[in-house]
Amino acid sequence: MRWTSLVALIGALAVTGCSPGASDPSAGEPTAPDTSVATSPRTSSPSPLPTTPAPTPTPPHPVSIQALIQMEYDGGGLKLGEVLDETSSYTRYFVTYRSSGLTISGVMNVPHGDGPFPALVLNHGYIDPDVYTNGRGLRREQDYLARHGYVVLHTDYRNHAQSEDDPNAEQNLRLGYTEDVVNAVLALRTSGLPAVDPNRIGLLGRSMGGGVTYNVLVAQPGLVDAAVVYAPVSSNAVDNFDRWIRGQPGNAALADQIVATYGSPEDNPSFWRNTSPVTFFDRASEPILVHHGTADESCPIEWSQTTVAILMSLGKDAELLTYDGEPHAFEAAWEQSMERTVAFFQRHL
Repeated sequence: MRWTSLVALIGALAVTGCSPGASDPSAGEPTAPDTSVATSPRTSSPSPLPTTPAPTPTPPHPVSIQALIQMEYDGGGLKLGEVLDETSSYTRYFVTYRSSGLTISGVMNVPHGDGPFPALVLNHGYIDPDVYTNGRGLRREQDYLARHGYVVLHTDYRNHAQSEDDPNAEQNLRLGYTEDVVNAVLALRTSGLPAVDPNRIGLLGRSMGGGVTYNVLVAQPGLVDAAVVYAPVSSNAVDNFDRWIRGQPGNAALADQIVATYGSPEDNPSFWRNTSPVTFFDRASEPILVHHGTADESCPIEWSQTTVAILMSLGKDAELLTYDGEPHAFEAAWEQSMERTVAFFQRHL
């Protein structure tokens, strides 16, 4: 990849927003859609972008996109547990599946009627694992998508709810969550459940889960058919480290641990390039739709503008829809955005 001309065009990225203590929104459905929507990304004033990956060591650094690329995934063993809810449109189950030797919990909404149905894996944003409960986050999206005929598997990630623990998850920049999503897709595909169409699977992620989605698309191109992200984090790992960990109250010990283990972005830039999905966007092969509000108080819209501009410069099928006045959680425009999301998945799954 060559970023020189693109960096000159885009400029430096803003580094505000996306507090790690902010929970993924689960608000009720909004009532009035926003009608002021721009469909093309704008360039913005920039921070340095990764250039090209450092040469891949053999074996690759265990905390890197290269490691996610070369990993042998063990996703499977999807088990439907107790029924959590029964609606007029779908049944909601507690589920578990296997991921990198861990048991990961989640919830799955299965539409009523004759399958097989297309399936979606939902990747939630940051919620403190100490307060997170099974299936929390993206609740309104889980319901909406199941009512529109999709099997919806919402993964809890490792260290959340009834999932088993990975004591190094934070130190490893949460790249283990990417493993959990890849394995969720594989678990769906090999489940043998008559409701699931194993050949039509997509991803939807919000905030931190949008970053997880970017990682999956570059680490395992061809795994899914399409992806949608809402108000995502930066595709540059340095932005996220600076905003949420380095210099942030309460995270000094974690920041020191990360820097002691891997080096700072200034001292070991190759490590940070190789943990950033933007560095590997030339590998992405699936269409991606990004929703972002102009009033996002958490993740600045410039992050998505820059991400989509880079994807488009590489000839990728990427689109950014911006929503005037919408905050991080999406309010008035949420239903409108979901209608567009369903239309997008109908085209590509």
